Amino acid sequence: MSEAQHMPAPSGDFVKARRSSLVAAIFLMATSAIGPGFITQTATFTATMGAAFAFGILASVLIDFVVQLNVWRMVSLTGMRASDLANAAIPGSGYVLAVLVIFGGLVFNVGNIAGAALGLNAMMGLDIKWGGLLSAVIAIGLFLSKRAGRAVDRLIVVLGIVMIGLTVFVAFASHPPLGEALRQTVWPDRINFATITTIVGGTVGGYITYAGAHRLLDTGVTGVDNLPAVTRGALNGVIVTGVMRYVLFLAVLGVVASGVVIDISGKSANPAAQAFQAAAGQMGLRVFGVILWAAALTSVIGAAYTSISFVTVFRPGLTEPARNRATVVFIVVSLAVFLLLGTAPAALLVFAGGFNGLILPLGLTLFMYVGWMRRDLMGGYPYSRALLALGTLACVLTWWMALQSIGPIFRFLSM
Repeated sequence: MSEAQHMPAPSGDFVKARRSSLVAAIFLMATSAIGPGFITQTATFTATMGAAFAFGILASVLIDFVVQLNVWRMVSLTGMRASDLANAAIPGSGYVLAVLVIFGGLVFNVGNIAGAALGLNAMMGLDIKWGGLLSAVIAIGLFLSKRAGRAVDRLIVVLGIVMIGLTVFVAFASHPPLGEALRQTVWPDRINFATITTIVGGTVGGYITYAGAHRLLDTGVTGVDNLPAVTRGALNGVIVTGVMRYVLFLAVLGVVASGVVIDISGKSANPAAQAFQAAAGQMGLRVFGVILWAAALTSVIGAAYTSISFVTVFRPGLTEPARNRATVVFIVVSLAVFLLLGTAPAALLVFAGGFNGLILPLGLTLFMYVGWMRRDLMGGYPYSRALLALGTLACVLTWWMALQSIGPIFRFLSM
């Protein structure tokens, strides 16, 4: 029996603090997974595939369930960040994972800032570049504040609730064919693995895989005694993201099913904005602006925070103030690339999802190796073989999808 099992029952203050940390981790994971990339990808793929894209949503949720449950539990049990855990299991692999996640996070964050700019443009007509600059400044201000951790947690929870509420409103307004959507969720007319890989990458891949787990680690929610709470937190996070994904899909599907043609080919195409405007007129466009901006700002925060959490593998012992300063630099670099790049935001967001979808199987492979071969890193804890079996299946599936979709993803971007 472990020492944790002999400990006295936690105090009310401890339980409250742990609950607050779990809620913050859930919303950090959820808002990172439901960023502007997912919103743009959902509108783009629903416009091209219709109700059949519901299967892609289901696939992403199931993979998310398996990945997040394994990652949250292993990070909590070992008390190590993903890159440190990978290095402990296979020396050097953590550095490779860290470089890929940081680069993928940077690519995604450029897209996130672009999404925030598009959101403010839809909301109030603000110039794209000024919108990106204003959003980045707000995120930077959070990390420069004296109580950055608490400020970030509270803003993410508030904006996450706003996003969900407004998306539900638009879904009702668009009157989607619910029966057809439910049928094709489990029995699609066609399956496109490139779109599934991209949507998985945009909601589970890259830094998103580790956002909630690393947040819990930083707040001290680790060890066997906290494992039941961590497991519930991971499950609740997947439920929140799954509901949000499906509701957003239904909002766009209602527009597509009504016969409205959504332009996804133009350089300045913003398919999600078109769908929301078609569903609820000018008010729908303003609501879309709020949703996209909230999704983008929380994703800017999540991408920067999680990407910098991987820097510690190169600089062990990095203090929290130093990490906050590094996070600010990360956001500034992302902003500079956005201002200079000139790439169509929608295309960039689709590419970001596809790239992070290619990173996902590598990290998952390392975690499965730890689960099967290096239980000593988890203190000999009898880890669930059922979860490992599901994780291994998801790992094989994501590798196969990644290899199948490399060509189609880049062909889509060249359209």
